[in-house]
Amino acid sequence: MPTKFSRLVTFTALLCLGTAILSAQPAEPFRSDGQPDPDYAVPDELNLDYALAFALDNNHAIRQARERIRQQEGVLIEIRSAQIPNVTAGANYARNDEQVSQSVVPTDRNWGVNLQATQVVYAGGGVAAAVKSASLAKEAALLDLQGTINEQLLLVRTRFYAVLLTQQRIAVQEENVKLLEEQLKDVRNRFEAGAVSNFEVLRAEVALANGRPALISARNAWRVSIEELRQVLGFVNAAGHNVAKVPDFVGSLEPGPEVTFDLRDALAAARSQRPELQRLEKLETAGLEQVSVARSGYQPQVALFGRYDWLGAGTSGASFRREGWTAGVQAQWNIFDGRATAGRVAQTKSQLMQTRLAVEEATLAIDVEVRRAHSALTEAWELVDASGKVVEQATEALRLANVRYGAGTATQLDVLTSQVALTDARLNQLVAYYNYNVALAAMRKAIGQADPFVTRS
Repeated sequence: MPTKFSRLVTFTALLCLGTAILSAQPAEPFRSDGQPDPDYAVPDELNLDYALAFALDNNHAIRQARERIRQQEGVLIEIRSAQIPNVTAGANYARNDEQVSQSVVPTDRNWGVNLQATQVVYAGGGVAAAVKSASLAKEAALLDLQGTINEQLLLVRTRFYAVLLTQQRIAVQEENVKLLEEQLKDVRNRFEAGAVSNFEVLRAEVALANGRPALISARNAWRVSIEELRQVLGFVNAAGHNVAKVPDFVGSLEPGPEVTFDLRDALAAARSQRPELQRLEKLETAGLEQVSVARSGYQPQVALFGRYDWLGAGTSGASFRREGWTAGVQAQWNIFDGRATAGRVAQTKSQLMQTRLAVEEATLAIDVEVRRAHSALTEAWELVDASGKVVEQATEALRLANVRYGAGTATQLDVLTSQVALTDARLNQLVAYYNYNVALAAMRKAIGQADPFVTRS
């Protein structure tokens, strides 16, 4: 049975494979110094995999999480320094009046150079506990990166789906306006032939006018969704030719076969796989070590040292030099420190309890998130199934209304009503597709699964 840390190592390896996809792209958005590359252009086409790969390397939240790992690595190196010998060098030089010289032979100048090595041999277990705590904190930072990647890639998927949704809404509204224009043209021809009244022409003109604002709003929503996607991708270059260029977004919202999850299994998977929960458990264990670090203040501190000195003194007429070594043991024990150690122990115990409460709170929140995601996924698929039937019925109703109107057995209002119903059905179907794709991605994230793009890569 793989451990949590082995699963983390596997995920990190998969992450490296995922980010390697970017090396196949024509250019990188950042130079080696980390600054935006002004020559990087918006691609001609953008699909979901390209967007996920780009975000994996450039999303600012992910990049910050990577920096937190580097920061924790530095903390670990600093703390481990107490386990190895520390070597220091010192030097001094002084001039003085011979009258104040403390030497047997009066001198007016003194100098010295020393080299000392110190090794801690006993610190009440504080050094070992601090190193272990820092190692656990680093593992927690890795888990934080994994959780951040899951969260940000879900956001990328959601916003890419939003671009596809608004793009297809434009197509539906354009088709609606086109049909209304054809309806107006047909009514005008009938009016000129004396078959209908001017009222029907006016009603067709009003219907066309009412259809155009929806198209305008759809185009604006599309532009806004592109900017929101650009933000989560981390594409910062919006200068020159990148200001107005928009890529062709490639993809479809139409879902594949239904994907189902057993609620009980999903809850169990979330508790064992969610990196956010694993991170808090690592911090809880690190908190136990921090209590040991605080308690080490009750124990004596013992270190070995060795030093070599070069000393010199002299006057304007003569000078002398001495050198030699010194070795020994240094020990310090704070018999009474004004209860400062007791205060540090109390603080670390309280921080440990807060972390334990955070674990309980996170577990409860994850359970609720999984239940909501499971319910939303079930609802989304039911809406997908229902919307498909409605579109079929609305399409057939419009066809029959046009046939009856041509035969004179239906009114123009029947045709317009059927057209509005078909437009609403198509829009509802697009929303159902979007909601299902988002709900499926949210369900996978809720149970702690890595994004399919990462595992596939």
